[in-house]
Amino acid sequence: MKYLISFIIGALFLCSSINAHSQEVSCDDLLSFIKTKGYSKGTLSSYTLDSSWLYEVKAYSYDYNIYVVAKIKKNEYSYSTNTYIFCGIPSMNWSNFQYGGYGDSDSYGERFHKYIFNYKCDCY
Repeated sequence: MKYLISFIIGALFLCSSINAHSQEVSCDDLLSFIKTKGYSKGTLSSYTLDSSWLYEVKAYSYDYNIYVVAKIKKNEYSYSTNTYIFCGIPSMNWSNFQYGGYGDSDSYGERFHKYIFNYKCDCY
């Protein structure tokens, strides 16, 4: 019985460590992959966004999933940005962000928080 419990604990540890390492991907690698292999679904530039913090938002489709690449200003007075990637965006969320859903704010920033922000990719 003691060996069986040790075996089960060891097997669980091995499976969890394999799974944890197999899912790791750098955000830079993911960005590069999506930009080259994904199909563009649309871009909203700073002129359209008219936001103090959103500089550019691009959507890509790859393998029936939507990925959003957002350039976010470091502060409201800066032209310097950080780039973030968001994964698994539902199609309706992208549409509601891009065009606004019924009763939504006219602010792209508010719609970004409502429809995109919670889908930040799990990358490093």
